[in-house]
Amino acid sequence: MDEIRPPTVNDIGGAAKSDTDSQQHSDERWMRHALMLADKAEQAGEIPVGAVLVKDDQVIGEGWNMSICQHDPSAHAEMLAVRQGAKQLQNYRLLDTTLYVTLEPCAMCAGLLVHSRIRRLVFGAYDAKTGAVGSVMDLVQHPVLNHQLQVTAGVLADECGAKLSEFFRKRRQQHKQQKEQAALLKSQTAGK
Repeated sequence: MDEIRPPTVNDIGGAAKSDTDSQQHSDERWMRHALMLADKAEQAGEIPVGAVLVKDDQVIGEGWNMSICQHDPSAHAEMLAVRQGAKQLQNYRLLDTTLYVTLEPCAMCAGLLVHSRIRRLVFGAYDAKTGAVGSVMDLVQHPVLNHQLQVTAGVLADECGAKLSEFFRKRRQQHKQQKEQAALLKSQTAGK
């Protein structure tokens, strides 16, 4: 007969490490899904940000930036994923959900996350200019507000940041080419 013994510190630490590894694996899996959604934004000429809302390991909402296409400054990836999730659950409170987004949310989206009572936020790249989850300000964990989110930052940060950097590099290159073509056209028509 096997001896029954209480768990040791090493047993408990091993279980905690296993839980942490499992959470990290899950976070990376869902962030890869959000990166795939960011590709849809880029294909539409939008800034490549994607978001996926998950409850009980199931997608309940997805979104990617569509502000330009929809002529709607609020059509950020997070906003669209949360709206879809609320419709899916038939509730404006999104309790026990996790939002995965490739870029640190702005103030508008951070406020939305607080109001919708999302439990946990996982984001990839930091946004030093408009990030409202620690970079510029921290709305989602502000102690005066009636709800604070758990936050895991920097998941697949290099991949998320590289996607954004490459998008803006290409955009700058396109603008430069357009300026050069306009200058050439102007010089050609001036010479006539």
